[in-house]
Amino acid sequence: MLLLQKNIIGVTLLSIKTFLQLLKESFRDLLPIVLVIMFFQLSIIQSVPENWLSTAIGLAIVGVGLAVFLLGLEVGIFPVGEGLASDFARKGSTLWIIIFGFMIGFGTTVAEPALIVIAQKAAAISSGRIDATTLRMVVAFSVGFAIVLGVWRIIKGHPIHYYIISGYVLVVAATAFAPREIVGLAYDLGGVTTSTVTVPLVAALGIGLASTIKGRNPVLDGFGLIAFASLTPMIFVQFYGIAVYEFFEPAAAHLALPLAELTQEVAVDNAHHFDLNLLDILKGLFGVMMDVLPILAVILFFQYVIIKKPIENLKNVIIGFGLVIIGLDAFIVGLEMGLFSVGETMALELTRYDNNIIIYSFGFLIGFSTTMAEPSLTAIAKKAKEISDGKINDFILRLFVALGVAIGIALGSYRIVVGGEIVYYIMAGYLFVIVLTFIAPKYIVPIAYDSGGVTTSTVTVPLVAALGLGLATNIPGRDPLIDGFGLIAFASLFPMLTVMLYGVITEKIGVKGKHEKEQIHMDELRHALEDVHNMQLSTINVEGTDRSHSYDMAFSAVHVIVPKDKTEEALVAARDAGARGVTIMEAHGMGVAEMDNFYNRLHAESTDSNLMFITKTKNVDRIIKEVLTKLDITGEGHGLTFAYPVSHIKGLRLKVDDI
Repeated sequence: MLLLQKNIIGVTLLSIKTFLQLLKESFRDLLPIVLVIMFFQLSIIQSVPENWLSTAIGLAIVGVGLAVFLLGLEVGIFPVGEGLASDFARKGSTLWIIIFGFMIGFGTTVAEPALIVIAQKAAAISSGRIDATTLRMVVAFSVGFAIVLGVWRIIKGHPIHYYIISGYVLVVAATAFAPREIVGLAYDLGGVTTSTVTVPLVAALGIGLASTIKGRNPVLDGFGLIAFASLTPMIFVQFYGIAVYEFFEPAAAHLALPLAELTQEVAVDNAHHFDLNLLDILKGLFGVMMDVLPILAVILFFQYVIIKKPIENLKNVIIGFGLVIIGLDAFIVGLEMGLFSVGETMALELTRYDNNIIIYSFGFLIGFSTTMAEPSLTAIAKKAKEISDGKINDFILRLFVALGVAIGIALGSYRIVVGGEIVYYIMAGYLFVIVLTFIAPKYIVPIAYDSGGVTTSTVTVPLVAALGLGLATNIPGRDPLIDGFGLIAFASLFPMLTVMLYGVITEKIGVKGKHEKEQIHMDELRHALEDVHNMQLSTINVEGTDRSHSYDMAFSAVHVIVPKDKTEEALVAARDAGARGVTIMEAHGMGVAEMDNFYNRLHAESTDSNLMFITKTKNVDRIIKEVLTKLDITGEGHGLTFAYPVSHIKGLRLKVDDI
């Protein structure tokens, strides 16, 4: 009982420590958004928002909600997703894995809030020709199909770039036949489908499968499912658009509001103070629960009905899902209080300026700042660092992704301002992606593909969509349906380029993973030890030949110090005992009596010989014994003998028989 209490206390302290660290990182990541909004609000628009207090409170709620959300992912979603994937892989049932993948993809997408928002706006702008519910079903089915395709690839071990490049070809082919009104929307929906809840679970599924199936690499094979989920909606929605615009007439044209009126209403509504009351909080919490409920239902069904295995640490998993719901709800409430109203109003205000550089700068900075605060990206970056053994730095990866989103939104804004078909921009981007796929290191390619999908969800989509539609509405000659959509597609495309460039850079400068560094250190140590060992090898010259031989053998030096007249006798005794060479040095010794007054004897002539024999250590005892016996050193004779081990023997000459 005491041990259990200690474990609970230890886990609690660890969770608190983790939460505080996540809280610190959350507020650090929100700082760029605050700076961008403040700069444009005060310097460009030159006004202080009336609801600045609710904005500040909203930002605080965003920071706390983000930390709670990420803690819930670590405690609940990631362990369950990876565990299910592992159990499915061990079960060996490909069919059930595929069914599970489809249900996860469909269930999480059909309730995605960002998809609902975009579908409703598309229905309004298209004069009812596009049905919001049907569009959501098409996108959800395409994501389910994408997960199935991605799981199949992991099981079979096929390289991901074959699938992605083939998908790009299909996207371009569909674009050639799709009506212009649907192309931008289709490209955008490729980025909308990967939400803050979907991404972590889908990533956990892929990484879990790749970690369990023999011969699969979690880095090379585990990532990529999100890339499939971003690619297939572009194809399916374009075919849906072909069917709708070729074979059906709009059913509810009279219900559609002009986009200008719709945008004005949104801007006016958002300009008012955000009314935070208990009913709204409960409605928002219920909405988030409905978003998470399909995921939970699928997990419970497969865990208990198909796998027939109870969830390990069920209490922690329930707490984790609860934290995800609370954190995500707080995150959304904070955004509505702190950012959405300001961001959408600013997007509308900036279109009234003649200086387009301001628009591009706002797009760049808002893309960078919102991406740095994206929960899904934070979760995926941490997982990438973990399974890449630290070779990928999670913060630097997020910087490169955010840079890609910023460039994409700025370029997309430029396209809306100056005009031009979106397909040409996207096709050029895909071409660069394909080229970099074959240049970048293999471990970064699946992560780069996934990065395009994780950047456009809870934070980015509403702000980016508002900017695109606001520009297309207020710039003369632009069609909101044709030109207003597409910014999200740019925000999804360019991170793939920047992340692969990050991989190229790290490869060039030689960044290594933790275990890779340890292996290099061990190799260097091994080589150093080998060098020392080689130095310690005795190099023996073979008598009678010009050859030498190096080998590992223990040698010692034996010193025999005797009076000069005993030198020959000592040499004979040592030779008979196996000594094969000697160095003779003159010596002058003093006994105990002479040491009391040695000054008179310092310059006396040498009286002794110091015989040094370098011999194999196994001969030492025999040589010393023979010398002691023949010269009676320990009896009536005079002299001294001692030995010590030596190393690094070079140049010693021995007979072949001795070797």
